[in-house]
Amino acid sequence: MSATKEATKRPPYGIIAILLAGAFVSILNSTLLNVALPSMMEDLKVKETTIQWLATGYMLVNGILIPTTAFLIQKFSVRRLFIAAMLFFTVGTVTASLADSFTLLLIARMIQAAGSAVMMPLLMNVLLTSFPIEKRGGAMGILGLVMIFAPAIGPTLSGWIIEHYNWRTLFYMIIPFALIVLILAFFKLKDKKDKVDIKIDILSVILSSIGFGGILYGCSTAGSKGWSSPEVYITLIAGVLGLFLLILRQFRLEKPMLDFRVYKYPMFALASAISIVVNMAMFSAMILMPIYLQQIRGISPMHSGLLMLPGAIIMGIMSPITGKLFDKYGAKILALIGLAITVGTTYSFSQLSDSTSYSTLIVMYSLRMFGMSMVMMPVMTNGLNQLPQRLNPHGTAMNSTLSQVSGAIGTGLLVTVMSSRTKHHIEDMVAEATSKMAHMTQQPTQEAIAKMQEHLIMEGTIKGINDSFFVSVLIAAVAFILAFFLKRVTQGQKQES
Repeated sequence: MSATKEATKRPPYGIIAILLAGAFVSILNSTLLNVALPSMMEDLKVKETTIQWLATGYMLVNGILIPTTAFLIQKFSVRRLFIAAMLFFTVGTVTASLADSFTLLLIARMIQAAGSAVMMPLLMNVLLTSFPIEKRGGAMGILGLVMIFAPAIGPTLSGWIIEHYNWRTLFYMIIPFALIVLILAFFKLKDKKDKVDIKIDILSVILSSIGFGGILYGCSTAGSKGWSSPEVYITLIAGVLGLFLLILRQFRLEKPMLDFRVYKYPMFALASAISIVVNMAMFSAMILMPIYLQQIRGISPMHSGLLMLPGAIIMGIMSPITGKLFDKYGAKILALIGLAITVGTTYSFSQLSDSTSYSTLIVMYSLRMFGMSMVMMPVMTNGLNQLPQRLNPHGTAMNSTLSQVSGAIGTGLLVTVMSSRTKHHIEDMVAEATSKMAHMTQQPTQEAIAKMQEHLIMEGTIKGINDSFFVSVLIAAVAFILAFFLKRVTQGQKQES
């Protein structure tokens, strides 16, 4: 008991700083590659469907390993777990920088993912156990800065590097930072953990891999192959079945790998629901904006990234401020204000045209990020605050897993909406144009027809993107309604049965 009080009085800032640095490097790395995929595809001589596995494979390993982090956090000390994670990540990064084939590069990315999967749940658990409830908002705000700022600067930085250097530079750049964090962790992390008599349930790992892996893969490939593809719906059915069996298995185990009893706590359950919905809505800008900017407007990858940078800076500045406001006022008022801004700005994105100015897009995106900064971390922290300490590892693992799953569902859904609505709009406009040409006395030249077709495709794509953003408005509106039910809680407020 005295050790817990001591930890509460003096949070281990050194440990937290090292963990934050590792998480930042890991998250930054995961976002650097998207802009580089076309040049990697050309250099490694592989097709678009093949190169996408660098992102899909990374996501799948994360989705399979994150549910096991609750067990790992209970079994091993922070020192051993973090050093092992950083070692995997560093070895993967070095291997990727030297890879001369796609197969070796994919293996390297999956080794990286094995390390990065552990970092965020581990860091979140350390923060929860190091700070009392009344100070957690500020601490989680710093974590939010890392979670938000790293992926936001990734595309800008990656775009600039790809324009001036080889894609391998993306990995060369990460190596020294990863090594510094690894060395600091080796010499500075000193925490000890009593031997814990806990064994992992192999069947739970298998069911978790099938469940979360199947859902992640099915949703992430639905955008390109369509929901009617056997590859999509068979993996989704397998995933749902695997997840159902996993939940049944966990309730029968005395010491479950991933304890679904966290959902007995209503504010944690509500926080999960809001986070899933907001995550799905958030992915609309991350996926649709690059398509609109680069393919429709012809804006370079670097300038596309620069457009998103002010929003990232605002979110980075706001994250610790939001944390302090959460400690003072709670999650409800912040979430309602943030979601109202998110719904309004997302609606403005559903009104895009081929002449929307660059400055207007920056303002709209920055306002949207400002709104988002007031939602995710306060809602998540409020939910975790209700859990008793023994369930913290399970809560953090559940949140990280659901973040991956909801992101994949959001991606699949929004890309599908965009694709189907684009096709519908183009067909309608082509039929209308054909009807008009049939009544013309002088038929247009082939060159005029080609230009008209190009214009119709562009207009149809913009309308498809707008429709997809409008679906995001409806999704964000659901989160806004759910936020009215948020209540401020104390730890373990609901009695365990």
